[in-house]
Amino acid sequence: MEEKIIQIENPEHIHSLFGDFDKNLKILEEHYGIRIVNRGCEVKLCGSAEAIARAQRAIEGLLMLLNKKEAITEQSLRYVISLSDEDGSADRLREMAGSDCICITNSGKPVKAKTLGQKRYVEAIRQNTVVFGVGPAGTGKTYLAVAMAVKAFKAGEVTRIILTRPAVEAGESLGFLPGDLQTKVDPYLRPLYDALFEMLGEESFNRQVEKGTIEVAPLAYMRGRSLNDSFIILDEAQNTTREQMKMFLTRLGFQSKAVITGDLTQTDLPASKKSGLSDAIRVLKGVDDIAILRFSEKDVVRSKIVQDIIRAYEKNN
Repeated sequence: MEEKIIQIENPEHIHSLFGDFDKNLKILEEHYGIRIVNRGCEVKLCGSAEAIARAQRAIEGLLMLLNKKEAITEQSLRYVISLSDEDGSADRLREMAGSDCICITNSGKPVKAKTLGQKRYVEAIRQNTVVFGVGPAGTGKTYLAVAMAVKAFKAGEVTRIILTRPAVEAGESLGFLPGDLQTKVDPYLRPLYDALFEMLGEESFNRQVEKGTIEVAPLAYMRGRSLNDSFIILDEAQNTTREQMKMFLTRLGFQSKAVITGDLTQTDLPASKKSGLSDAIRVLKGVDDIAILRFSEKDVVRSKIVQDIIRAYEKNN
């Protein structure tokens, strides 16, 4: 049994680090199999040398986040733990703690990358014309793409934001749903509306839609168009066919940027149809100015149960 004392330099960080009723310390104790004693501005670790070293890296990573004025949530705590268990964890933790604010939501909340996968995704969007974000639900693929689109729009880098999705039925036929075409496709586009509402506020969003500077439409509406000075997001791209994906990619005009997101494990296409997303990743791999980012369950920023579900399905494939 060994011991290690860690000094907390900023007393204001103590409560955030420990959590309400020391819940964060309890999670660390359970994960590393050690005992942690809180003594004011000191944290005493008791256990095996290896476990103490890993726990120390995790605590130092959490303190890095607090120094960047980041809140410690259960998700961020568990992500820091997962990083601290990997080789080169110190560099990874410093990289994660250096995430910049992308934009501020209408309610005043800063939008930042919360994992290394998200940070590299954001950087890829900044540096490339076309970016593919591929991975499971809950990894922030669409949300961060919308945030980057809003940032580019407000900075005058583009004059339009266009968000689109394929209207592929998941067990239902559009023809049997009530209402006109727009009413029928709105449920497919709702997640895109929600993200824009959060970034801009409903009033500003509706005003931009009326002006034509923001467009949310089914993928079929993109045919025959040339999209210049635009930030275009294709969501749920796993449900595109090869022909639809090629059609979308060839709409890209001058001074435009495209982000394509999808989860290849949740394709609603008929078994006879190959996903346009998987085909595009194969065809476009290695093409200049196109980046392909893959997310894992570690990048999920929803509750831990979502990570566990994704991991369980991957093990049984």
